[in-house]
Amino acid sequence: MSLRQRLAQLAGRLQEPQKVARFQRLCGVEALPSRSADPREDEEAEAPLAGDPRRRGRQAGPSGVPQPPGSDRNQCAAKPDGGGAPNGVRNGLAAELGPAAPRRAGALRRNSLTGEEGELACVNNWPLYYLFCFGTELGNELFYITFFPFWIWNLDPLVGRRLVVIWVLVMYLGQCTKDIIRWPRPASPPVVKLEVFYNSEYSMPSTHAMSGTAIPISMVLLTYGRWQYPLLYGLILIACWCSLVCLSRIYMGMHSILDIIAGFLYTILILAVFYPFVDLIDNFNQTHKYAPLIIIGLHLALGIFSFTLDTWSTSRGDTAEILGSGAGIACGAHVTYNVGLILDPSLDMLPLGRLPITVTLFGKAILRILIGMVLVLTVRNIMKKITIPLACKIFSIPCDDIRKARQHMEVELPYRYITYGMVGFSITFLVPHIFFFIGIS
Repeated sequence: MSLRQRLAQLAGRLQEPQKVARFQRLCGVEALPSRSADPREDEEAEAPLAGDPRRRGRQAGPSGVPQPPGSDRNQCAAKPDGGGAPNGVRNGLAAELGPAAPRRAGALRRNSLTGEEGELACVNNWPLYYLFCFGTELGNELFYITFFPFWIWNLDPLVGRRLVVIWVLVMYLGQCTKDIIRWPRPASPPVVKLEVFYNSEYSMPSTHAMSGTAIPISMVLLTYGRWQYPLLYGLILIACWCSLVCLSRIYMGMHSILDIIAGFLYTILILAVFYPFVDLIDNFNQTHKYAPLIIIGLHLALGIFSFTLDTWSTSRGDTAEILGSGAGIACGAHVTYNVGLILDPSLDMLPLGRLPITVTLFGKAILRILIGMVLVLTVRNIMKKITIPLACKIFSIPCDDIRKARQHMEVELPYRYITYGMVGFSITFLVPHIFFFIGIS
């Protein structure tokens, strides 16, 4: 057997959904006893909706009709010894069945395209469940919209901006690669889908794994030598962060082992090629006379190109959101630099450097986060209410059903791009200026 054949065989084994299901069982996630073991029924459960292999409906019961949350197929069997009450989780919520109310888990989001919910399952190891829920949130919008502003407002704006440049590049290439390769998510059953928010996207490579690899590695590359800390701490951070995010995607049933490995290696390749140019890109964004026009034009062109790769899915909106955020942050940094509000601290004033952490400094940091996030979320909500109806009106698309309207490229692209472009602009220009005027900068 040739090396190529051996590698192909290894890749096939790493892509098997049975390995994902085995990892889930090892971590205390068990499928419902009523789930069929007949592979023919498994294929029917995985049948595509509307011709799209990524869209999977909720599994039907014996009568062919989706069962309500209170039905028998939504319950885990009671313990063999008769102790305890049956329990289950749908979309992360423990069902209150039997005399003793089971512990509850935080609700995981539905699929924004199909309305599909996460599968009901027996969760026997709650600490691992919460840990991996946290790990998967490290690759979601809530994390990004707090993490990058925190860096820019409180720690080191220079590092924060360059982290955004790397994040935009890595995520954009990952999303486009998904729609070129077009591999489906792991089959369910045997896999238990605890989270299905991204289930309408393709699987290869895992962009959660790419983000979970790129962000901690870039943090260490950008801060080591600029900040004062032992390199060992940075390496521990990389290992813990990357492992938690990658394993959480297998635990949630969203990716195969091969998806995770490919995402990790793909990110290393992207960083090796593009990291040397990050400083040049950031300096160009701040200082070049026509930088805003070039930034907006380039990001918009990349967004339009990615929207032609495949039919609409949540990845289309995510791609526009990423590009819009990156463009807004870069343009805001350009305007801030040119009006003379310099935010980059000198090397002797950096956190973990010579600047002592005082009560006043900590209090200002808390105020900046609270006030800044209120302003950012206000901008996002206002722009959302303006852009969707406006795009529908311009392109004569009915906006009675917002979800259906956003499945049109003409609505989703301007909504995501403009809304998150303004969010990014607020993070690097509007909010820092407000901090300056009220004396907490």
